Amino acid sequence: MQEGFFRRKVMTIDFALTRAIHKRMLMSNGQKVRLASRYLTLALLSLLPTVSDAADVPDALVAGWKGEKRCEKLYEDEMIRVLRCTFPPDIGHEPHSHPGTFGYVLSGGRGRVTDSQGTREFETQTDGFYAAKPVEWHEMVNTGQTTQRYLLVEKKYELSN
Repeated sequence: MQEGFFRRKVMTIDFALTRAIHKRMLMSNGQKVRLASRYLTLALLSLLPTVSDAADVPDALVAGWKGEKRCEKLYEDEMIRVLRCTFPPDIGHEPHSHPGTFGYVLSGGRGRVTDSQGTREFETQTDGFYAAKPVEWHEMVNTGQTTQRYLLVEKKYELSN
């Protein structure tokens, strides 16, 4: 994901700009040009699309892994959608979004998830469950030795912002 790189870059530029503004009384013309260049760079970086642009991120059913679907729809009505998702070892789920979700772990294991907060390792236990708030985007990969399977009840009435 490039988003973390861009966010750090913007923060670095913003810090540099703040320092420069405080010292602008002592700036030469060349320094003023560099400051203007930094403002332009910051403005351009803010226009770059990121993976968190919800319109660009498919939902969990549409997203797959290297062209293969990972989830199948078992049921859907006006309020919920039920998916069964399967991830063999070294297989994941490309960036996707979820509304609020109740998840039941059919077969647990180890994995790695990346989202707007960064990357972290996780481990789920068979017959475990969780409730999650809406997710604008995340991706995951099964880093363990066993196939992971999940039953997801997506709450269509609880959408991400």
